[in-house]
Amino acid sequence: MRNGIVLFTSDRGITPAALAKAAEERGFDTFYVPEHTHIPVRRDALHPTGGEDLPDDRYMRTLDPWVSLATAAAVTERIGLATAVALPVESDPITLAKALATLDHLSGGRLTIGAGFGWNTDELADHHVPGGRRRTALKEYLEAMRALWTQEEASYDGEFVSFGPSWAYPKPPQGRIPVIIGAGGGPKTMAWIARHADGWMTTPIETGIGEKAALLRKEWADAGRTGSPDVRILVAKKPTPEDLAEWSAAGAAELIWGVPDADEATVLKYLDKTAARLGLTGR
Repeated sequence: MRNGIVLFTSDRGITPAALAKAAEERGFDTFYVPEHTHIPVRRDALHPTGGEDLPDDRYMRTLDPWVSLATAAAVTERIGLATAVALPVESDPITLAKALATLDHLSGGRLTIGAGFGWNTDELADHHVPGGRRRTALKEYLEAMRALWTQEEASYDGEFVSFGPSWAYPKPPQGRIPVIIGAGGGPKTMAWIARHADGWMTTPIETGIGEKAALLRKEWADAGRTGSPDVRILVAKKPTPEDLAEWSAAGAAELIWGVPDADEATVLKYLDKTAARLGLTGR
């Protein structure tokens, strides 16, 4: 299994560029950042843990993911660049398609989009996305962006996205930029991923990962997809041997390890300990 690092970015502490460079030097495979455009003061949406309050104030201090990854791309050569997770429906899809294609182009094809449906429906509402239609909106965004990335004259006509025949360059080196959906692994989500995405990223509180990955593979086959879905595990606690065995049996491609939102010296010390525990030697 590969090993990734996720930084819950904020306007304090280590910068994304500094951590991405350090992670690459220590042999990590992927660097992840999250996204929230803003947090409405009045909220009806519960946090995924079920609480009415946010766990901490980083949610309202999050850096823009694509700018963050661009700074990381500029100081690295190999490490993958990804989100855990981004919220594509909170941006204009044509503009976002251009930004992502540009980032993939300038990084040499290193981008993966970890996308969420959006638990904070109050945040979505400010972007004119009805909470009850967020899965449809994301489906259309992905279809429209893929058209712009891969077709000479792209067009799309949907409920949330519509544009006539258009030219759009650059085209991403990867062609279709991979999309991994970060969400609870229920049957509805697994069926959605099999039809519209390239893989699944667990939530930090996920249980029953082996059974859920098996369901995803069944849905994948039923949808006529070739190959296998990309399964990535967000590690929220020190895993037991049983956890590692379950994740391996589930076909997990990558484990994603978190680092603290702290000053550079503190984060690099934590990163060194994590790399040593994983047996990474750097490249």
